Amino acid sequence: MAHGLSQERIVLMIATGLFILFSVTLNGFLSADNLLSLVQNVSILGILGVGMAIAIIGRGIDLSILSTMPVSVAWLLNLINGGMPIWAALLCALALVVVIGAINGFLIAYVEIPAIFATLAMGIVVYGFGKAYLAPIDAVYITRTDAWFYSIGSGRVLGVPTPVIVFALVAAAAYLFLRYAKLGRFIYGMGDNPLTARITGIPVRPMMLVQYIIISVIALIAGIVMATALSGINTRLALSTMVYDVILVVVLGGIGLSGGKGGIRNVVVGTLLIGILLNGMTIMNLTYTVQSILKSTILLLAIVADTLLNPRDEQTAQHGDI
Repeated sequence: MAHGLSQERIVLMIATGLFILFSVTLNGFLSADNLLSLVQNVSILGILGVGMAIAIIGRGIDLSILSTMPVSVAWLLNLINGGMPIWAALLCALALVVVIGAINGFLIAYVEIPAIFATLAMGIVVYGFGKAYLAPIDAVYITRTDAWFYSIGSGRVLGVPTPVIVFALVAAAAYLFLRYAKLGRFIYGMGDNPLTARITGIPVRPMMLVQYIIISVIALIAGIVMATALSGINTRLALSTMVYDVILVVVLGGIGLSGGKGGIRNVVVGTLLIGILLNGMTIMNLTYTVQSILKSTILLLAIVADTLLNPRDEQTAQHGDI
């Protein structure tokens, strides 16, 4: 495909076209409040998309991200509501997600379970463990907290919702990490060709641990933004289909499932398209079922396009990529 018609550019053109179409045909779409709401609503999806992008670029995938996020934050809120200082509760939640990420990385790197199966099973374990020991009640609400913590998801800076700012900061940090840090380049090397990466001296197995720990920490950040925006979190989110929305954002933006390709800019482009689409469908009062059908169709088309643009090799198939 010509450089001028890369998947990223095509998606950006479609997003621009949808924005113009909805602006002309849907009442209230161009209002300032709706545009801010549009960006705010997809900020959490975008943050999770950054984490998923790091997994896929390294020739992996993390299906446990949607269990890690609500379970860790529900436990965090329970600790805060129980009287623990916020900084101590944050450290506990951080330790939990680091352990989850390390276990994911260990199963994939050392036990050599394909990432899709290891993280799928780990997601079920995390949800079950969380329901049994950390957050027995589905919905956990914020009953006491400091203003600065609450403002993470519900505040504004110069009129810009703080979730948008957090998304921008996470995306910028991930961009700098992948582009300029040695560990970030290692992740690209692992995704491009794991065997060559080992031969050239990249510590592939330890890097997988680092990779999945980073993803789990990003999931915690997304959960904190969601909880402070909604004054609580529901652990049943782990059973939702939101993980497919996250994959949709990443693949649609142009990050190849074969690994080693794409970047954070692709996540931003994919998030913009999905945000505009979801916002437009909501204004049109389309039912949840119809929206799910449309999103599923788009995901299927995106995977087909990715297969044509980024053919998978034998190593990719052996790794268990989707």
